Amino acid sequence: MNELLATVKAWFHGLAQREQYMVLGGGVLCVIVLLFAVWFPVERRVSHLQDSVRTKQADLAWLQSVAPQLPALRSAAASSGGQSLVVVVDGVAHETGIARAVSGSQPGDDGTLSVRLEQVPFDSLVNWAGELVQHHGVRVVSANIDGGANVGSVSATFVLRGP
Repeated sequence: MNELLATVKAWFHGLAQREQYMVLGGGVLCVIVLLFAVWFPVERRVSHLQDSVRTKQADLAWLQSVAPQLPALRSAAASSGGQSLVVVVDGVAHETGIARAVSGSQPGDDGTLSVRLEQVPFDSLVNWAGELVQHHGVRVVSANIDGGANVGSVSATFVLRGP
């Protein structure tokens, strides 16, 4: 290793002063390019992942704190009075003021109901889903929510299962 270093030093000192400046400038430029092309993107990604982990840990802590309440909520959920899931979903949509946003619903073979909502205020969507879950015993099997054209509005597809 010392032999290689001595060879490089001898080569460098054998260069004219102007060439030495060019080699040093090229070395500095390579270090700068490596910083911007490799180190900074990696650092940014690591920071983003750390934020994501913190968020998920907070979500987990919240879920663990409300988990003991779930059996009580399920048993306290009001029955739908024999109404079909479509009727319950439509009624709650009218109650929460988002009936115009419901663009369609499709019953599934497994007793689920797929509901599509277009350009609905996010807060109203959450109220609608919360009302269905907390007061009617409906379970959300899956939800896909996309940002809408206007700020605060979203389009969503929910797959729901009755009580």
